Amino acid sequence: MAANLPTHWRLRTRTLELPCPGGTVSRPLVMGIVNVTPDSFSDGGRHATVEAAVAHGLTLVTQGADILDVGGESTRPYAEPVPLDEELRRVGEVVRRLAADAGVPVSIDTSKAAVAERAIDLGAEIINDVTGLAGDPGMLRVAVSSGAGICAMHMQGTPRTMQIDPRYDDVVAEIHASLAARRDALVAAGIPLERICLDPGIGFGKTHAHNRTLMAEAGRFLDLGTPILVGHSRKGFIAKSLEQSLGRPPTQAELDTATAEAARDLARQGIQIIRVHAVGTVRAALDLKT
Repeated sequence: MAANLPTHWRLRTRTLELPCPGGTVSRPLVMGIVNVTPDSFSDGGRHATVEAAVAHGLTLVTQGADILDVGGESTRPYAEPVPLDEELRRVGEVVRRLAADAGVPVSIDTSKAAVAERAIDLGAEIINDVTGLAGDPGMLRVAVSSGAGICAMHMQGTPRTMQIDPRYDDVVAEIHASLAARRDALVAAGIPLERICLDPGIGFGKTHAHNRTLMAEAGRFLDLGTPILVGHSRKGFIAKSLEQSLGRPPTQAELDTATAEAARDLARQGIQIIRVHAVGTVRAALDLKT
């Protein structure tokens, strides 16, 4: 395990303790997904109203979520962008109510600076941007001025193009180098290292084979000096592997069980934050003694 593994992640108004050797946290932090969208690949439409999304977020906290990640724009393959006003309408009240009532930090999953800025005004602590803060010229300004925690993800292409023949010579080495360069650019822009989290972007511009390699070798990213977040929940490579072994498409419960099993392996590798849909299933797996 990397010698420079961070012990804390500093957010806008609080600091999260992370699992590390000798620390008091023994398992990865679990980020629960609250999709306020009609078209997300896994649960689009199920929590598309304010009341449903808030209730879902509060349920995830009772199941053991350490962070809630609220998003109003699907980033599934081939998804079309959502207009700014619509994304603001979807997430604003959900963020405000969860930030007030959930008791855990709220993250805003967006690549739009105006959405991030509004969410922070409403109580969000983290900006989780699939473009690595490179998709909107205004995002760096918001990130620097707000003091929010930052999660910068690797993606090859955009949601509309990322699954059109993604290629790497060495997927882990190339994404490691990309994340290192992005980390350095964010620090140079004025974001302290202790506020930065990095995400290799499972499923974002990667084939099923790339994703399996990234999952198996996720620990190689720990030397980047930031928390590493992995979001593998219900992804297509898991569904494909299950379908091959079962001889039929898996149920959602089977996907969640496989997601939880993979989360345990990530924990053994030292990954510090895991982003999932089925928080209860994953927490139960992580809480088992390894």
